[in-house]
Amino acid sequence: MRRLLFIAALLTCGLAHAEIPETDWLELMPKSDQKALEAMPEIDHNSPEAQGTFDSKGGLKQSKGLPAVMYSAKTVPAMNGKEIRLGGYPVPLETDAKGRSTLFFLVPYPGACIHVPPPPPNQLVLVRYPKGLKIDDIYTPLWVVGTLKVEKVSNDLADAAYAMEAAKVRVVVEADL
Repeated sequence: MRRLLFIAALLTCGLAHAEIPETDWLELMPKSDQKALEAMPEIDHNSPEAQGTFDSKGGLKQSKGLPAVMYSAKTVPAMNGKEIRLGGYPVPLETDAKGRSTLFFLVPYPGACIHVPPPPPNQLVLVRYPKGLKIDDIYTPLWVVGTLKVEKVSNDLADAAYAMEAAKVRVVVEADL
């Protein structure tokens, strides 16, 4: 009996320190958007549509002519208030006096909003991280843990349908893969 209690205690301690399971980016899209995305033709990255257009404030926005799912701000209400762990790439927006990023978009693929069309708003998460993180390379993937909120955010660079108050942000390491 004591051995069973010891094993149970070990398992409980292990679970207390386990990371939150990864949330897939597709979980942030309603099923109707997922189906539309699956049916969408490949985007030709050499086309004018792939280049995006600059709006009057100078930010990269979606150009006209892409399938509607590429502009979707439809959210999944069940994700509101959920603590998640999401992997993605940073697009820095604000830094503190020490040069650490305290506000950034998290996007599902590298270079989004810069070299390729930005993802739809429901595939962009505005991350608020007052502690800050030194971001040397936007092509370095991150894990972000925090509480996700359905929140429409629009700035000069892009529009997002979600925001997150990050409790923890760290670089993805080879051991994670």
